[in-house]
This record gives sequence, structure tokens and C-alpha cells, in this order.
Amino acid sequence: MMQIGHQIVSIELFAQPTAEQPAYQPVLLWDETGATLVDTGNVGQFDQVQKAISEAGLTLNDIKRVILTHQDIDHIGNVSRLLEANPDIEIWAHEDDIPVITGQEPLIKVTPERLAQMPEAAREAIQNVLDERSSISISRVLHDGDHLELHGGIQVIHTPGHTPGHICLYLPKEKLLLAADELTIREGELQGPIPGFTPNMAQAIESMGKLADLPLDGVFCYHGGLYDKSPNERIREIIQSHR
Repeated sequence: MMQIGHQIVSIELFAQPTAEQPAYQPVLLWDETGATLVDTGNVGQFDQVQKAISEAGLTLNDIKRVILTHQDIDHIGNVSRLLEANPDIEIWAHEDDIPVITGQEPLIKVTPERLAQMPEAAREAIQNVLDERSSISISRVLHDGDHLELHGGIQVIHTPGHTPGHICLYLPKEKLLLAADELTIREGELQGPIPGFTPNMAQAIESMGKLADLPLDGVFCYHGGLYDKSPNERIREIIQSHR
């Protein structure tokens, strides 16, 4: 677990017990409105999520809402498990990814062909998550520019490209951007989204223009963690490199 702001921590989730670096990093923040979990980790990581919440001094009953930054399986993988443990948790997501999150449409990156290539245990676990999506009810539909009355104010920034409904969250009080998968850290450097998992890279780079001029002290990436070395300058470099 990493402290990334006042009452803001990252939950470090490991793909393998022997892994040295976390593969996924949801964010947990809390204030007088209760606790908010941004994304939920991959399939089979619920125990790690629960343990991290406990280490932050909170319980699953303290979680009032989950904000899903987008539809990918490594972000929605534990929604159903969280709702089983605490049915009162609200689920918030951008309108363009809600049909996938709630099971009305298939995930754009988990195709039947891809599922068929997976080991049986992994395939069954993922299929269970896919089948459980129909039980997910969305409490709040998010839109570009929404101001969330949480943690001193959070701005929703719609950044399509990685998925149609991908969002970033900007915390002006902290000058912190929760970039989800719009930005990643690879080999210690801030990069754009991973090309092989980004169906519309041109749109993702265009979306990045919304981030370049935000007052930023840090960018937190779901894959890679915190980047605080002149993030605005680096975001502009990424945009320029794709022109």
C-alpha cells in the first residue's frame, strides 16, 4: 500500500505471490462521506483487496461507492464480490461503458476466441465474472466534466480510446490525476496506454490533450503507480511523439 495523498492510498495487487511489483493498483480514498474505491482489481484478487482495505484501517462496510474507470476485466474483476460482502455499495461509471459493465454488451477485449485460448481454471473464473455482470446496478451515471462532491471535489474527465467510456479523475486539492489506463509507467517513464490493449490509440492520444494543462504534482497510473517528475511536460511529450 502506498500513500499518494491525504487519506488516499493505492492498493497494490500482485498477479503472482512471488511477484516483486504490483500488476494493478486501485485507489482507496475516504472522507466524511465514507470511503471510495476506484476500480477493483482483477479476477481472483478479492482477498488482496479486502486485506488492503483492512490495512488502511477500514472495513468493507466503510466502502460507500466504487468508481469504475472503465470496463476492462482487471478493473471490474471484483465488483460482484464486493457487492456480496456489502450490498449497499454504489457503483458509478461513465455512460459509454455501462452497457458492458452491466452485462448488456460483451467486453470489447475479452472475446470468445481469447477466452478459448486461456487455461481452463482462468477461463472459468473469468466466465463467472462475465456472467455475474447482470447483477450489477449502476447508482450514478458519470459524464465528462462532472464534479463529484468527494474528497474536496473530484473532476471526471472522459478520455475515450482505451475503451469508449474510459475516465480519469482529477483531484485539484491534491493536484493529483488518477489516470487509470490512459497513462502507464513502463521502465520508470510515463507512457501512454498500452497499444495492444487500446483499440483506438489515436482517440486515446487526442483524449490526453485534456490532461496536459491540468495543474499537476503527480499522476497515478493503474499500471505503474505514481509519476511526479514534471508530469505536464511528459504528457505533452507523449502527445507530440504521436503526431
